[in-house]
Amino acid sequence: MSTNSAYSAPAPDPATGAAVKATDRAHVFHSWSAQALIDPAAIAGGQGSYFWDYDGNRYLDFSSQLVNTNIGHQHPKVVAAIQEQAAKMCTIAPGFAVDVRAEAARLIAERTPGDLDKIFFTNGGAEAVENAVRMARVHTGRPKVLSAYRSYHGATNAAINLTGDPRRWASDSASAGVVHFWSPFLYRSPFHAETEEQECERALRHLEDTIAFEGPQTIAAIILESVPGTAGIMPPPPGYLAGVREICDRHGIVFVLDEVMAGFGRTGRWFALDHWDARPDLVTFAKGVNSGYVPIGGVAISAEIAATFDERPYPGGLTYSGHPLACASIVATLHTMADEGIVENAATIGEQVLGPGLRELAERHPSVGEVRGLGVFWAVELVRDRKTREPLVPYNASGAANQPMAEFAAAAKRAGLWPAVNMNRTHVVPPCTISESEAKDGLAILDEALTAADAHVTG
Repeated sequence: MSTNSAYSAPAPDPATGAAVKATDRAHVFHSWSAQALIDPAAIAGGQGSYFWDYDGNRYLDFSSQLVNTNIGHQHPKVVAAIQEQAAKMCTIAPGFAVDVRAEAARLIAERTPGDLDKIFFTNGGAEAVENAVRMARVHTGRPKVLSAYRSYHGATNAAINLTGDPRRWASDSASAGVVHFWSPFLYRSPFHAETEEQECERALRHLEDTIAFEGPQTIAAIILESVPGTAGIMPPPPGYLAGVREICDRHGIVFVLDEVMAGFGRTGRWFALDHWDARPDLVTFAKGVNSGYVPIGGVAISAEIAATFDERPYPGGLTYSGHPLACASIVATLHTMADEGIVENAATIGEQVLGPGLRELAERHPSVGEVRGLGVFWAVELVRDRKTREPLVPYNASGAANQPMAEFAAAAKRAGLWPAVNMNRTHVVPPCTISESEAKDGLAILDEALTAADAHVTG
């Protein structure tokens, strides 16, 4: 399935790499970083499941960058589609009807559940969340939105307030109409549950209690990631999303599912929500819809919410909404994924290679507390003590406190694998196009790198 089998990286060019890095450090302000403490790698190129630097180091991309290169790097069909669209029409205002924009929306609507047949395009996932929340508030006339701790929804104003991880703290206005609650996570259950059934039941009861104390008539929407991504790749227990749907129906609350990271093949289905009886009113998407080749995201809108704006103007818009180059990359990506069986490949790799392989690693390495996931969307929870489940590093650790995870990541990179590391976890999230042999190569490198984490086990 990988598109890189006949490709080799160019000859090393350290001088150019040094120049790129020097210019970067002089002028680029990097996100989520203390600028004086970072040392960004200078990247020369990529193909398929790999990317490489100017020094000749090639990395198997087990991060899919920011979990978005679902079709791998430089897929030739998508690159060609962008080039062809650029030759035809680079840009046009969002108020016009354009063939490639209409086709991108049609192809997305074909894959969304139920009557989510209208597509509002944004520049990325955070803006998709912003607009979904705005739609819900205008549709209901209510101010509040409920979201989960252990979540990430983006870094713009409403999205960062909805986010449930520490990246919210510096920008949290505490008055943005957001209320957080605990979603299910059996391994670190806030409900003292011992089974998935208990976790589901108690999480739904907790949500009901939160709604009761906040006032159902004040709540516009509940937003959840179908499978929380950055926060730990935690598939919900059976019945949970259906239970949330029932609660929303009972109280007239809009149900929003965030599929920005989990959508478009990542879990082995077109959308992660397809694994469960989930019937949202709004779905946000980005990342995998075109593997991030050109920035774009959007909201899939139900017929009822879309009808709110039949005679009433929607109070929102973006200069680059439905940008032609981005829409061309969506059309090519979705056709390519269907033609090449890429979603099916992600499911197969998860069921036959990554799942079994990661569980084998857990048996050998005392630092592995839990393995969970599906498709090419997995988390390995690293701990100091399996019995107490003490994380390998403290929550939101940095500096010296984060040293064990830094050692693990460095060991993986030295061996040629670029890991996705967050807090005390490594996320195994390669492209959906990864081959069986590449996945096994990655597991072998993880096996070696985990010895660095094992050295910090105390129990």
